[in-house]
Amino acid sequence: MPRRRRNKKVKRYHRSFYSRGMKIKKALGILLLAVVVLGVAWLAAPYVLDWATHTWYTVVRDRDLPDSSQAASSEPEAESAPASSAAGGASSSGASSVAAPSGAASSEAEPLPGTTIREGSWATVSLSALSDEAAVRAEAQRLAGQGVTYALIPFKDTSGYIYYASAVPAAARSVAATVVDPALIASVFKEEGLVPVAGVAAFQDPVASYTDRSMAIQYAGEGGYLWLDAANAAAGGKAWLNPYADTANTFIGDLIEELYGCGFEQVCLSAVQFPPIASSSQSFGETGGRSRDAQLAADIAAWDARFAGRVTLWYEYPLSSCTSVSPALGALPAQLGVHNLVVSLPVGETLDPAALAETAAQMKEQGAAYVVVRDSEGGRFY
Repeated sequence: MPRRRRNKKVKRYHRSFYSRGMKIKKALGILLLAVVVLGVAWLAAPYVLDWATHTWYTVVRDRDLPDSSQAASSEPEAESAPASSAAGGASSSGASSVAAPSGAASSEAEPLPGTTIREGSWATVSLSALSDEAAVRAEAQRLAGQGVTYALIPFKDTSGYIYYASAVPAAARSVAATVVDPALIASVFKEEGLVPVAGVAAFQDPVASYTDRSMAIQYAGEGGYLWLDAANAAAGGKAWLNPYADTANTFIGDLIEELYGCGFEQVCLSAVQFPPIASSSQSFGETGGRSRDAQLAADIAAWDARFAGRVTLWYEYPLSSCTSVSPALGALPAQLGVHNLVVSLPVGETLDPAALAETAAQMKEQGAAYVVVRDSEGGRFY
C-alpha cells in the first residue's frame, strides 16, 4: 500500500516585515508629507480665499469687487481728503492735510493765507496787555489756550486816538501818548496760531476832523465851523468825519494800508456811518446827489476794491442797526454791500445761543456772507 502523505501544517508568523528602523523612516516620511501639505495650504490660502470671495460677490451676489491694487492705491487718496470749513471762502477754521506718496516723507500742510476767513471765537484784546514782547507773547498764548481764533486789537477808537505810531499825515494829532507795536503784535499772534484783526473806528473821529477840516462835517453856512453832535463842545459835542469827503475815505484807507504793512491782513472797521442825528444844520459839501446809504455803499466799495486780495475787511455795526433801518445808515448793513459782518450787542447784554443763531441767520438772509455776533469781550462765529 502506498504510504499516505501527511499534510504538513504551515506556520504563520505575526512578525512584521518592517524593521524598527523602517518604521521610524516611514513615520518621518508621513510627518514630512504632512508638513509639506500644510505649507502648501498656508501659501495657497489667500488666493483660495480671494477666489472664493470674488466668486461669492460676482456670481452669487452679482456685485463687482475692485481690483486689490486699485483698492490699495485709492486708500491714500481717501485719507488725504482735506477737511471742509464752514467759513467757506475763508475760514474758519484749519489747514487741510495731504498724505505723502508711499516711501516719501510726509510734508506739513500749507498754511492758510492770512486773508482766509475761518470759523472760531473772537476776543477783544486790551492794549494794556501788549506793552512789550513778553506781554504780547503771554497774551497770545493765553488766548490760544482758551481756543480763541480771532484776536481783535482796537488801534483806533471813537475818541479819535490812534494807539500806534502812525505816519499818515492826517493822523499827526491823533497818536496817543502810549502806543503799542503793531508789527510785533501781528507777528507774535500769528506764531501762536491766532488771526490778528486790527480794529479801526472810521467816521466817528473828533480829532482828525480838526487836523484836516476838509474831512469833517461842517455847519451849513457858518464859514467853516465844524458841526458837533451836541449843542457845543462844553455840552460834550464832538466833530465827525464826513462820509461824502474823498479825503476822509482816503484817510481811513491809508490807516488800513499802514496796518497791512505791519502784518494785519484782516481789519474790522466800525463807525462806518453818519452821526445818529440828522440835522439841516449839517453841511456835507458836494454830495453828487447821493443818499446817505448810497454814499456809505460807495465808501465800502472803494475800500473793498482798494484792498481786494490783500486785506479781508469786516464791518461792525450795533444790533439795533442790523434789525431796523437807522438814520445813521439809511439801510441795513447787507444792503450797503457788507459781506463780512460783525454784530455788536449792547454793553452788558448777552443772548442765548438760539437767539444768536437766529440773529445771524437773519443777517445772512439780508445778504451777509459771514456773521460774527459779539459782546464787548468776545464773539461767536456763524
